[in-house]
Amino acid sequence: MPPRARGPTGLSPRDAERLRPCLDAFLASTDSRARIAFDPLEFPHRYRDPRDMEVSALLAAALAYGRADLFRPKVDALLKRMGPSPAAFVRALDVAGARELLTGFVYRFNVGTDVAVLLLGMGRALREHGSLEALFVQGLEARGSWHGALDAFTSALRDVPMAPLRKALGPERGLQHLLPSPLGAGAAKRLNLFLRWMVRGPDGVDLGIWKRVSPSALLIPLDTHIGRISKHLGLTRRNDLSWRTAEEVTASLRALDAADPVRFDFALCHYGMSGVCPTKPIPENCAQCKLLPACSVGQKTVKAQSRAR
Repeated sequence: MPPRARGPTGLSPRDAERLRPCLDAFLASTDSRARIAFDPLEFPHRYRDPRDMEVSALLAAALAYGRADLFRPKVDALLKRMGPSPAAFVRALDVAGARELLTGFVYRFNVGTDVAVLLLGMGRALREHGSLEALFVQGLEARGSWHGALDAFTSALRDVPMAPLRKALGPERGLQHLLPSPLGAGAAKRLNLFLRWMVRGPDGVDLGIWKRVSPSALLIPLDTHIGRISKHLGLTRRNDLSWRTAEEVTASLRALDAADPVRFDFALCHYGMSGVCPTKPIPENCAQCKLLPACSVGQKTVKAQSRAR
């Protein structure tokens, strides 16, 4: 049976015990490494130096919206032009270099000026703090909350002189979408995705190069796939993709694994992305799904199919 309704602190211990075997079996049956080629995580996996990993990861995560076949070539082209070390590139980057790299750049909501702010902000962070991890930890210690830490992180990255950039590349267009500051009530999916890559692991998927932040503190990178599947599994009753919903889903996952609550994120997200678990359920897929014993929608779909025969 699907988990029962529960309070705002997450699944009850009994419901967590019912759901845990399903999710563990689902995770064990997922070939996560094969899915990396379909994920923006492929880009930081190309590097070995931690600073190159975090710079390429934040660039990739920031632009990872819309269709993967559209944003991946944009990220790939930028990284190739940045040379063998993205970290060295951004450390040395100035307005003239940004103009050379980003003149004519457009991807959906974003133009070259938006990306220049991100790259220049990362370069400044590396020069002043040594790593993006150090900058994030500074905000976490100062603000005392995950939301506050992310808000401080994006605010610091955006603290670059805008007038020279606007003169060189034109006005910004989607900077708030690329690098939100103030953070607001949204789930900040792409930023939390970046943090998952940095903090979890290394496990063949996530990189685990940040050692000063605990995986237990991570927030689920909430998108349409995770939101829909989470509701099917009783991890949340909320319908929106807000920070509050991400907190509710994470609280439920924390009842399953307090030390590593977002370890199911990659597999669940790609289950939706791959089309195996689409918005309109496919009875044959539901019948074979490892999550069926815990999925309210899957159970209804399979029962309806049985009655129709």
